[in-house]
Amino acid sequence: MATPNLYLKQNVAVEPLYNQWYAWWYLIAPATSPMFVANLHVKIMQSFVTNPALHVNALKNPALMGGPYINYGANRAADVKQLLERTLKEQASSLQFAQAIVDLDKILQTASTGFSLDEVYRQVPDILQGYVELTYDLNNRASPRFIEPLLYRSPHYKESSQSLSFRRVDKDSRPYVFSTPRLDDDDSLHVHVPFRHEAIDRLFAMRLEPGPVEPVSEALGLRGADAEKFSTFFTEQAPRPPQRYEGEGVRVRYFGHACVLLESREVSIMTDPVVSYDFQSDLNRFTHADLPPRIDYVLITHGHADHLMFETLLQLRQRIGTIVVPASNGGSLADPSLRLLLQKLGFKRVVELGELDELEIPGGRIVGVPFFGEHCDLNIRAKLAHLVQLQGKSMLMAADSNAIEPRMYDHVHSALGKIDALFLGMESEGGPMSWMYGPLLVTPLPRKLDQSRRLNGSNAERAIEIVKRLGPQHVYVYAMGCEPWLGHVMSMGYHENSPQLVEARKLLEYCRANGLAADRPYAQAELFL
Repeated sequence: MATPNLYLKQNVAVEPLYNQWYAWWYLIAPATSPMFVANLHVKIMQSFVTNPALHVNALKNPALMGGPYINYGANRAADVKQLLERTLKEQASSLQFAQAIVDLDKILQTASTGFSLDEVYRQVPDILQGYVELTYDLNNRASPRFIEPLLYRSPHYKESSQSLSFRRVDKDSRPYVFSTPRLDDDDSLHVHVPFRHEAIDRLFAMRLEPGPVEPVSEALGLRGADAEKFSTFFTEQAPRPPQRYEGEGVRVRYFGHACVLLESREVSIMTDPVVSYDFQSDLNRFTHADLPPRIDYVLITHGHADHLMFETLLQLRQRIGTIVVPASNGGSLADPSLRLLLQKLGFKRVVELGELDELEIPGGRIVGVPFFGEHCDLNIRAKLAHLVQLQGKSMLMAADSNAIEPRMYDHVHSALGKIDALFLGMESEGGPMSWMYGPLLVTPLPRKLDQSRRLNGSNAERAIEIVKRLGPQHVYVYAMGCEPWLGHVMSMGYHENSPQLVEARKLLEYCRANGLAADRPYAQAELFL
């Protein structure tokens, strides 16, 4: 009997994991992943194994859901202990690497006095030798520059720690992922393959075109009960057929958070892909089933996990033509290259843009626009807003830009001309620096400094400055993680009086009072320019 050709079900979710923790930018890049393993994962697991009741009781308070507490009952303590022991064994070199970064920082603090650094190279810990260049800034402060291309070709880039967890979902709610490892359970299928594995493309291509299941199952190394569970992810029922936009002008579809699909007859462009799965729901939304068969350009504004989401990107890899990423500053610990990372993950065409760099596209161009803020004043260059000029319309996809220096937008307006539509996030009271960057710090930041250096986007006053200086006719504020399918990566817990929503309403009121079209789309929206 011939093997039937089947479709992958639209509600099959995949979570990319690193050592069984939800994978994101810093957890994959080879210089930063050891710091997160050593300074976050190991410490959280040790705390849970020592006192699981502390974690259980803490998470009874929803406000602590984004904190360093493992979201399992005490009955999983033995499983967490097993993962901890395996981590200490299998990640031993990563733990040594992380300690070497701390040791090198101490060396540079004492041995770098403004004189030549030639002899200091002899003091670099052995595990780092050949992977770092020692440099001064113009104020004689020394720091290492990591040679990332070499690290990606070294044992410190651990593809063996990468895996995928598959499950079917029938609701949006998923547990918060950054404080809790993914332990095996009856609902999930854990597959140990690197993210670049070509069978992933074959699998997700079956969302659109049916194919035989067995070759994919075999390529993923599945046998026995795992292969049987994998077979339940498929169906004979064809999905609604994907279609490209064939109308006039530009169609804009809002998929939630900062994910917007811009389409003309000639080209499709998606920003920061975070896409909901397709299942029966009372909340209308665009899902994977509403994407065109090919996405010509994907624009990544920055590396935060709600904008560079590998869960969505890996599923779309076989549909994406070009990924456009911001250029990093070249080897600093806080600013690893997004281009190198995505290339190592199997994306074939990745293009870097710098500020005011241009990329020609059919019917227009994409221009990099400076992106200030939301990165705690760290020297992180891998962040970029995008001006998309298409069919005579100009749309600024400003992500979480904070108009700390509003005069910059005067210069942008002079250089790039009028803006028809502005899309902006307004996370005006983001988390403190330690919440995201704490594991990278070799010296803990004093609390006062930590609370001052926050992941803030624009408040109303600053967003109004952007509007005044760019003069758009349409202003849209992203929903900033309010959509329920973002809960596993954001855990925001907004209410109507949350400062972020209050500030967003102030901006919308200002715009409407001045004759501008303004809205805060939620879950799903469509407009035409």
